[in-house]
Amino acid sequence: MAGEEIRQDSRTVEQIVDGMSLFDDDLMSMVFDGNIEATELLLKIILKKDDIQVISVVGQKELQSPVVGGRDIRLDILAKDSTGKHYNVEIQQKPEGAHIRRARFNSSMMDSRMLKAGQEFSELQDSYMVFITRTDIFKRGIPIYTINRHFEETNELFDDGSHIVYVNGNYKGDDTIGRLMHDFGCKEAKDMYYSELAKGVKHFKEEGGRKRMCEAVEKYAKDYAKEYAENARLNSLLESIKNLMDSMKWSAEQAMAAMKVSDADRAMLLKEL
Repeated sequence: MAGEEIRQDSRTVEQIVDGMSLFDDDLMSMVFDGNIEATELLLKIILKKDDIQVISVVGQKELQSPVVGGRDIRLDILAKDSTGKHYNVEIQQKPEGAHIRRARFNSSMMDSRMLKAGQEFSELQDSYMVFITRTDIFKRGIPIYTINRHFEETNELFDDGSHIVYVNGNYKGDDTIGRLMHDFGCKEAKDMYYSELAKGVKHFKEEGGRKRMCEAVEKYAKDYAKEYAENARLNSLLESIKNLMDSMKWSAEQAMAAMKVSDADRAMLLKEL
């Protein structure tokens, strides 16, 4: 009986890993950890800057609160470039995980660690908080949302060096960001555009790194399987609704009524449409 349970758990882990893409933060963190080439590609495309030279990148970096009892955070990717700029990149499947005040909090946690005792505030380097979200959480239909502070009275930039960027993971345009988001959704390396990303995905899903990936998933396989299956079900339902809306020119309510979507699912799906 115990042996059968182990075999079932093993199959569950294998199935989870097979179904993972870069939209899963565990795989994403492993692929980018120490991977200068892939990180430079990602940041250059998202920030539209060709001169970024990454010198360090760490996956799953924990930042502890300096306040006793304060909230710690674990960053999916923390990178630094040759000019001293810091970049935090987070993957979020659900909108609540990319709350606008989380961006503020993460930015402050990065900033608080940049200066050493005796340094001037003017020495504080730029920081970039980047959220890659599975869906278009701001519902404007554009690929990238860039947030910078400005003077309200004159609309001039308040150049304090703090930048927040949201990437619409549902964007499917025929351009660099569209191809990047396509690659993030791929479950197999062979289907990806960018070799810099495909090599990492192939390593952790098909080659020597797969054992490490399975070990990471195994720690929470049962809970992950339930969450993964639920996310997959809702994403499939969401795509079907969008297809109906597009082909039949229906509203979201009409499409969900035709598909007999439950009230509980309807409430969640309306947030994504």
